[in-house]
Amino acid sequence: MSRRRGRHDIVADILNYATRGKKKTHIMFRAKLAYSQITEYLPLLVEKGFLEDMIVKHGKQNIVMYKTTRKGMKFINHLESLNRLWESGEPPLLE
Repeated sequence: MSRRRGRHDIVADILNYATRGKKKTHIMFRAKLAYSQITEYLPLLVEKGFLEDMIVKHGKQNIVMYKTTRKGMKFINHLESLNRLWESGEPPLLE
């Protein structure tokens, strides 16, 4: 059964693809997002501290690269834990 990806899944895909630093277009294609979506998500993730943007000199051009931060990695790990809990069928522990 296929399902639409939720916002958290899209964010996790973006963060997973950017762990070693990627250009906007590379993230867009790997995460299977439209241009309008990627231009919405990237600034938000940078603002929230999940991604960092950096300018890299490539020949005579400056290229903007996006890299997942430590906070972004924590998000990925927590989401994966939640997904495993959800799939196990066990009730969540409430503290």
